Order: sequence, then structure tokens, then C-alpha cells
Amino acid sequence: MPFTVTVFRKLKLLFDLYEVHHLAIPLPRRKLTDGRNQMIGYLEKAYVKGGRIFLRGWCTAGPVVFTCGTARIEREPRIERQDVAASIGCGPNVGFEVSLPLVGATLTIDYGAEIPRQTLSLPLPGAFACRMARLRMAGRFGFDLLRGTPAILGGMRGGTETLKRQVKSSLRLEYMDSVLEIEPGALGLSPSKPASPPATTRETPEYGGVLTLVMPVYNAFEMIREALDRIARHTDVPWRLIVVEDASPDPEVRPWLRDWAAAEKPALCQGVELLENPENLGFIGSVNRAFARTLEMELQERQVGHVVLINSDAMVPEGWATRLIAPILKDRSVASVTPLSNNAEIFSAPVICAPVGLCEGQVDAMDAQAMRLSADAPPVLAPTGVGFCMAMNIDFLTRVPRFDTVFGPGYGEEVDWCQKTAELGGKHVAACNLFVEHRGGASFGSQKKQMLIEKNGRIITERYSGYDAEVQRFIARDPLCTQRLALALSWLDTEASSAETEGETPVFVAHALGGGAERYLQERIAQKEGNRAVVLRLGGTMRCRIEAVTPMGTTAAATDDLAVVRRLLSGLSRPRVIYSCAVGDPDPVAVPGLLVDLAGEHPLEILFHDFFPLSPAYTLLDSDMVFRGAPVPPRADPAHTARRPDGTEVSLEAWQAEWRKALQRAARIEVFSEDSLRLVTETYPETAGRVEVIPHASLAPIPRLPVPQDGKLVIGVLGNIGPQKGIRVLQALARRIRSLPDTELVVLGRVDINTPLPGSVKVHGAYALPDIPALAARYGISVWLIPSIWPETFSFATHECLATGLPVMSFDLGAQHEAVRAAPNGIAVALPEDGPWSETAVEAIL
Repeated sequence: MPFTVTVFRKLKLLFDLYEVHHLAIPLPRRKLTDGRNQMIGYLEKAYVKGGRIFLRGWCTAGPVVFTCGTARIEREPRIERQDVAASIGCGPNVGFEVSLPLVGATLTIDYGAEIPRQTLSLPLPGAFACRMARLRMAGRFGFDLLRGTPAILGGMRGGTETLKRQVKSSLRLEYMDSVLEIEPGALGLSPSKPASPPATTRETPEYGGVLTLVMPVYNAFEMIREALDRIARHTDVPWRLIVVEDASPDPEVRPWLRDWAAAEKPALCQGVELLENPENLGFIGSVNRAFARTLEMELQERQVGHVVLINSDAMVPEGWATRLIAPILKDRSVASVTPLSNNAEIFSAPVICAPVGLCEGQVDAMDAQAMRLSADAPPVLAPTGVGFCMAMNIDFLTRVPRFDTVFGPGYGEEVDWCQKTAELGGKHVAACNLFVEHRGGASFGSQKKQMLIEKNGRIITERYSGYDAEVQRFIARDPLCTQRLALALSWLDTEASSAETEGETPVFVAHALGGGAERYLQERIAQKEGNRAVVLRLGGTMRCRIEAVTPMGTTAAATDDLAVVRRLLSGLSRPRVIYSCAVGDPDPVAVPGLLVDLAGEHPLEILFHDFFPLSPAYTLLDSDMVFRGAPVPPRADPAHTARRPDGTEVSLEAWQAEWRKALQRAARIEVFSEDSLRLVTETYPETAGRVEVIPHASLAPIPRLPVPQDGKLVIGVLGNIGPQKGIRVLQALARRIRSLPDTELVVLGRVDINTPLPGSVKVHGAYALPDIPALAARYGISVWLIPSIWPETFSFATHECLATGLPVMSFDLGAQHEAVRAAPNGIAVALPEDGPWSETAVEAIL
């Protein structure tokens, strides 16, 4: 084939993959109305991407039925939508999110309690709209390709895998989303507590006078007692406290505060002043009264230091005050400082903007981790502070002495103050080495809080038009990601220690390539680990991406330095290291040592999703793409050797010597088929009796399908097909099918860009598991083929095909053959001596 034609085909397939990742065609948003034309829902977001339709909205009358061609999904709206509830006065669980395959020209949404049910029909993008969208996408594709050319050319010098990584990175095609880079400077190496701030003069933004704490109080009796006790025990600088009791209905609050204010305090306490509101002034009114008293003392005594606004549900750790006010003492232009917290919007950890409750002792454990972070790293500037525990520079408080009462009971007032002081040159920064618990929700119910946030948010947007965008930019670049990740790991560690489990934190070593191993990993983390795990992904744009998976979301950052990985994970008291897969790592022979190092004295598990621990050829195929049994040395084939980044060759013997150390250290070795057991024990005889066979469970139920009666033979292939998955088998089969009437070949998945299929083969592209029945019906599939030419460790695609009840063919090797042989609808095809893509093989399939 001419060179130019080959390049053109590869570019086209690369563009097709680019389109799957990036092309999203929006659909119109629509009201959902009942028979009286009253709105009972709204389709808020709808778009087509990667051959699927994605929908989000709400409806007060369910269930809602979504239909597109042969695909049909019924969904009861159950997602909590407090915004909708506050707006129209309905219950909060009215939201829905759904996706379904694009297998028709129209999307129909049936909804409402009335009979007949209401129907909304949306025409889906036609051929012209798709062509125009692709044309617009072509410009972006060309720009990304041109921008990435230097990296791609550099990748050519590093071999095929390096080149693939550079192409994926340049075109943003990686399985992983783009991630932020870990800042090593933020990971201070000293676990010691920070030193006390130096004594200075008032003119040099000193620590002078007494730190004034302002605490408004309304009900929440038990939390007040704990919060004040922590302040008294843990404040490490001279301090005074102004408590404003805001006419709490709870009769215990005020008498107890009077007694507490009069009781003896630690030596650093310079006094407690209790202000009792005769009537309820609300949060802002109470804070303003305390601010006025603070500034009055400033005028009288000239010894008042900086101010901390602290809620009655803020639980401070030991030595908190020194760390909170340190940025102000270092830089007189700092107007406010906010610590990291479990519930503080952009300062939240383990996940940004995601509140989480803490169990007993967690705040102190997480703060101990925060204290290990560097206090000398450059300050992290934020668009605002958060008033639950916010240090305020007395110089800026003097210039902006009040919160604006337009914000009513509260929420948004500290943003307003921060924006006003920013206009005066004030900075707002994070105390990156301090973690303070914020219990939250004590003063307002969740519904009332949501309504206040929305109302006051509109005021902020009207006053400061650029504020919302500034917050979104902060979230996107997340300059606190390193600290947030460290605290996320601490949260996982303390969660494991407090749970009724063995107290271990699972640490999975995985790749960044997706596929069956990734599907298994996601299912295991969700089902077995309760969405609590650490994932180390090797082989992306940077060598290692660390993901802290929590029920609130995932915090992730990446690094090329494995020393940084070790530093972060050193805080885990009981890690349980689980090897899933490291294919794609730039120096994979070092992975076994990393596993042993990370595990230390703790458990290590090794899972065989492929055969990387046996050979650099993780599919066990020789360089001619033929399987010739277990890779027992001596094996001269170059496919079973590797090269380190410095060019050093790694022989099969050296490779297995390194992996043997990890296997000997492993407390558990798990394979997913009897065939894999045989190959592992043939390669490492010493593992006999230590390897467990635990087949995977199906990831989703697949209904049985009727056999088409039109007399056509439509061979369906499920999954993404590359060289080891049998792309050359499909090429040979396609050539033969051209001369056969009523015979077709359909691929439900993507194909490798380096080995394209003829145009006569229908390639559907990406799909989701629930799509299989609809897609099989759309293409009229009558028999499945598993063309894989390597001994798979487990084949999800084979089991999914068998579940449909249609005949399933595979070659007689690996776990795919094991499954086919045991099924009544399985058909084993003998692997011919002249190769799986030979005429003999094609005739056996047909």
C-alpha cells in the first residue's frame, strides 16, 4: 500500500478516535409539561457523544421512559435536587441522569402521571449536522496534532509504547482525564510542629497584642461545649474570646456560657467576653457586634492583634492558631487566611467542594498529616476565604469593619468582605499546613441553607461579575491539589482504622489503558472496598498518577518521581498493596521492587489480568504474534525482552528474577481461569499450591437474544480490537466475506488505527454494556466471534456474548476457550498450525 495512503488511513482512524473522546453535539433543552401545560420537569442538559445520548434533568412525575430506536430505558427520578425543591416546593428527589445508545433518528421521552402519558420527541442530529460538527472538530484535531508534533517526534526515539503515550497525550486520548502535577515543595519533610512566630513590631506586620477570637453562638449546645473546650486547650498564642450569644431558644446555652466565661482559663487566655443579644440578630448582626467591640478595644488598648472569625461548630486541633495567622505575619498584604477542612468549599479535603463528616479523632489525625506539609511553600492565593475559621488581618478589618447586612442571616458575607478587601490590595490565602474540622449545618436546616446560598450567590454575582469565573479557574487548576491529596490519603487511613474492618487501606497498582482490567478494578472498588481506595496508575503522561478514591469523589495528581509516591504513601499505617496491571509503565522491570517497597511488612496481592509478571510480552505472543506456550527460559524471541529508559536490555531471565521476588513476597496470588493457573505455575513452579483461581463475575446482566430469521449470516465481534485481539483474523475474514452473499462482519467497538479494516466491515465504535441487546438487534447479529489470538486471563466479552444465547466461536486457547467449551452455545475453533489468520482458520470460522 502506498505510503501516503497508509498515512491518510492512520490519520483518519486517529481522527475517529479523537471524535469519540471530544465530539459532543448538544441537543435542545426542553420543559416537561403536563396535560394542563404546567411545568413538571425540565431537560437541562442533552448531548450526543461517542454514539450515545446523555441526558440530565428533573421531573416530579415519574417514572420517565427514554426511547431511541430499539433502546429503551425506564428511570424513576431519584437524584436529590435541593435547588428544584427550594424553587417549586416539591420533594428533593426528582432528578435523573441517563444515557442510551444512539440507534435511531428520534429521542422520545414519556413521562407524567396522567394517562395517556405525556410525550416529548427530540429529533437527533442528522447526517448534515454530524458532518458540520466533524468539520469543526477537524480544525481542533489539526491544531492539537500540530501543537503536539515536537513531543510526538521525541516519542519516536523512545520506541512504540513511548510514541503511543505521546500521541495520546497530545490529542488528549488517554483513558485518564488530564491531571494536576504534585508539587514536591508542598510535601515538607519534617514532621515537627512549626516554630512560634517571631516577636516583631507593629510596623512590620507583627504578631502584636492578643489574638481576638470572635464566635457567634446560636443553639447547638453540645457542639459549643466541644468547640470552646478545644479552643481553650489548643490555642497556642495569647488570645481573648468574644462570644456573642444570639438569643438561642435552647435554655441551656446562655447559662452555661456565663459559667464557662467566668471559669478559670489557661495562662494564654487574656479574657472571655460574653455579649448577650436581647433579641436574635442573626449571624451577621452578631458578628458585626463582635467586630465593633474588637475595634473599640483596638482604639483603647492598641494591643489588639489580628482577628479570627470562628464558628461554634469549628473544632480546632492542637497548635492551630500559630499556623493560621503565620501567613499574615509573613506578608502584611494578606487580608485573610483559611485552613483546609472537611467542609469549607474550595478549601475542602479530601475532595474539593465536597463536604464529609469526620468520625471521632479524625480531625487530629488529619491535622497531624497537615503539619507534615511544608509551611515554607509559596502561599496559595484563593479568590475568597471561608468564614467558619478565618483569620482576618486587623489592618483590613479596620478599613472594612463590618459584614454587609444585605446577606440576611448569613452565607456570602465573607465573600463580599474578601472581595472588598481585595479591591484594597488584600490577598486571601490558605493555611496549607492546618486542618480544622467544620461540622456544618448546625444553625440552618439544609433546605434553608440552600435557599440562602442561592439568593446570596445572586447578590455576589451582581456585585462582582468576575468572581464566579475566578472560582471556577481555581477549581480547574486546584493549587491545593498536593495538600488535598495528602489529606485524602490520611482520611482513607483513618477511615480504615475506625471502620469495623481489618483496618487496611487498599492500594491498587494499575495501568491507564482502560479495558477489562479497569472494569474489574472499578467494580471491586465500588462493591468490595466501599469506594475507599488508593490507585497508583502507571504509564500515563507522567509516570504515576495517584488517585484517592472516596465516596465523595476522587482527588488525583501525578508525578514522575517515585520518591514522591513513597513519601505520600508513607502516611498509611496499614496499606494493602494489590497489583492489578502495570502495562505501559516506562520502566516496568522496576515495578516488582516498587510493589515490595510499598508493601513493606504489610500484605501484597498480585492479580493476573494479563501475563506481565511472566514476560515483557504481556500477551505471551512471540514477535510473529503467535502463542507458543509458557515463556520458560531460555527463550530467544525478542518479544520477551525489554529495555529500560537508559537503553539497558532486560532479558527474560532478568525480568522473571525481579518478578519472582514479588511473587515470593506476595501473601496472595490470584488468577481468573484454570488456563492462567497452568501458565503461571509452568513459569514459576514454586508458586504451585499458592495460586487461587477466582473467575470474575459478569459486570452486568445481558438478556438472551432471539436468533434473526432473515437467513443472513452476520458475524458480530464485541470489544476493541487490536493485534492481540485478532485484527488480522478480521482482515482475512473480511477479504473472504466479500465473495459470500448474505454474509456480513460487524464490530461493536473500535479497531486499532494501525491495521484498519476494509470499508465493507461495519465498525460501530464505542459502546456501553447495556447497549449490547439494542446494537445486536440493529445490526442483525446471528453469531459472535471472539477472534483473540492470545490466551486471555479472563474474557468479559466472551461471557457477555455467551449470555446472549447466540452461538459464540473462539479459538481453542486461553480463558476464552475455557468459557466457550463449558457453554452449550459455545463453538471451539481449532487454532491451525499455519496461523489464526490463515485461510484454514477462515474456513473453520465460516
